[in-house]
Amino acid sequence: MRRSVAILVFDDVEVLDFAGPFEVFSVTDELAQGARFQVSLVAATPGTVRARNGLKIVPNHTLESVPPPQILVVPGGAGTRALLRKPALVEWVRRAAKHAEITASVCTGALVLAQAGLLDGLDVTTHAENLAELRTLAPAARVHGDRRFHDHGRIATAAGISAGIDLSLHLVARLHDPATAEATARYMEYAWRDDGGATR
Repeated sequence: MRRSVAILVFDDVEVLDFAGPFEVFSVTDELAQGARFQVSLVAATPGTVRARNGLKIVPNHTLESVPPPQILVVPGGAGTRALLRKPALVEWVRRAAKHAEITASVCTGALVLAQAGLLDGLDVTTHAENLAELRTLAPAARVHGDRRFHDHGRIATAAGISAGIDLSLHLVARLHDPATAEATARYMEYAWRDDGGATR
């Protein structure tokens, strides 16, 4: 089954937060001749998004036009603070997560999941510099800074920036098999082991 992956992008999104998962899921699909994942970038409005440090990207869809994703990825970056003040976007994340097989955050994307009420009762993480901020937004979650990621099945959170690659490879291994994830990591020349998210 080819799963649809929607990666949310927005002004001041951290580049590797969205590009790392994009690369993992896209490479996995490429190595399987288009049988694994259909990856799209989605934004609140049409047009160019300006990521951190000036990188310009053009999303494939808006919130209204994107097909319901089976995997939703919410990356982080300084721009997440503006997202917290956009109730319609937070509500879209909440609704999309309700129907998605997996909703995953990278870095401070966890703040958006917290604002959407998706982290209560879970072990979660974010960038090491933002753990206290996440605790404030998600007081009913257990926030940890000693793991690369936490996977609760429907909800998964990754620590800062490059940890999104680790989580994405872990999800590939979970949804398919470890050999598929290992082949993707080899192609990316990325040193990876699926160790349950322990810090290394």
